[in-house]
Amino acid sequence: MTKTQGIHHAGLTVPDVARASRFFVEALGFAEVGAIPDYPAIFVSDGQVMLTLWQGDADALPADRRRQLGLHHLALRVPDRAALESLHRDLAARDDVEVEFAPEPLREGPVHHMMFFIPGHIRLELIAPVAE
Repeated sequence: MTKTQGIHHAGLTVPDVARASRFFVEALGFAEVGAIPDYPAIFVSDGQVMLTLWQGDADALPADRRRQLGLHHLALRVPDRAALESLHRDLAARDDVEVEFAPEPLREGPVHHMMFFIPGHIRLELIAPVAE
């Protein structure tokens, strides 16, 4: 029997908390649900997952997925492959996003996914189930 009940929130350290918050709100439709201005931190949510965006120090280094322990990426579920393709088009058109790869099957599994970097070089994955 598990002793936990899923993810409550994930905390991401970013170089510009306001810019990261704007990205989640504008590009992915999240809502800003709180803030601690003197910390500083901004909380955003898609109604299922809450993200805590923490302001990093000015000299903080960007994440390196092979040379840094800790969060490798954050994967967010989207409803279906059409939504994934639509988000890919929208994200690829933004100047604050670097698409690592376009939607493709995830190995032999029943999902498609894509990877990209948001402002602050945080790696995100979007995952969609494949229709039966």
